[in-house]
Amino acid sequence: MYSKKVEEHFFHPHNVGEIKDADGVGKVGNPRCGDIMKVFIKVKDDRIEDIKFKTFGCAAAIATTSVMTDLVKGKTIQEALKVTNRQIVEELGELPPIKLHCSVLAADALKAAISDYQKKKS
Repeated sequence: MYSKKVEEHFFHPHNVGEIKDADGVGKVGNPRCGDIMKVFIKVKDDRIEDIKFKTFGCAAAIATTSVMTDLVKGKTIQEALKVTNRQIVEELGELPPIKLHCSVLAADALKAAISDYQKKKS
């Protein structure tokens, strides 16, 4: 059902945890499927210096959040905002169609964290 890369990110997710003094925090969830994602970012010189996540959900939810953190760590805020759910899926190789919503949630969690950061900054 899942690709090797999805399994790898599920069993050994990258950037798991919490940033206590995060510059931005985003939380999204889908009550229908039970997936909840919380993303923490630390920004320095308009770049995502660090990113962590906590995800409660299925293998696809954890894998998509893990890959998303890898894709944006070190990028500028503007570059990170351009990351799409399609890029997340491509990075994983594939996802079953019924699990594509997890990639949307991961992208939305990132955007929510960036939005929180931008509100605090202004």
